[in-house]
Amino acid sequence: MRPVETDSSYPRPPLIELVSGSVEILIAGQQIALDQRYLRVCETFHPPTIYLHPSAFSPGTLHPSTGRPSFCEWKGVAAYWDVSAAHGTDRRVRAGWSYPKPTESFSLLAGWISVYPRRVDRCRLEGEDVLAQPGEFYGGWISPWIQGPFKGDRDRPELI
Repeated sequence: MRPVETDSSYPRPPLIELVSGSVEILIAGQQIALDQRYLRVCETFHPPTIYLHPSAFSPGTLHPSTGRPSFCEWKGVAAYWDVSAAHGTDRRVRAGWSYPKPTESFSLLAGWISVYPRRVDRCRLEGEDVLAQPGEFYGGWISPWIQGPFKGDRDRPELI
């Protein structure tokens, strides 16, 4: 198990780092993504957001999504992805996002994809199940070694 981290100690602007460690995503009992490395973005009062290289996803599980993009003051304009089980079954609309042309400070993110843990059946990081960051907008992955309070928690309105 990793040492405990407190999200209030994360920096602003956020920190981005490449991590060697296991990451896995499942839908409908199928492993749709697996890798031994991931990008981690850590920002004050957010659990880390985890990004996977597109090669981590099984063929036929990533689908460009329609709809409006969003903008992050640090990373730039986000594009969205539907993710699914094999062959497009059990599709989860706008369950993932990426930054095709991120800002210079976050150029490492270019093309890597993150997934909202609440929109898939299971996310595992370093062999541990993660929980979704509170709120519908945020995509942080709460692992057992991350302590809040987390932005988006209704019981902490000062962080919303």
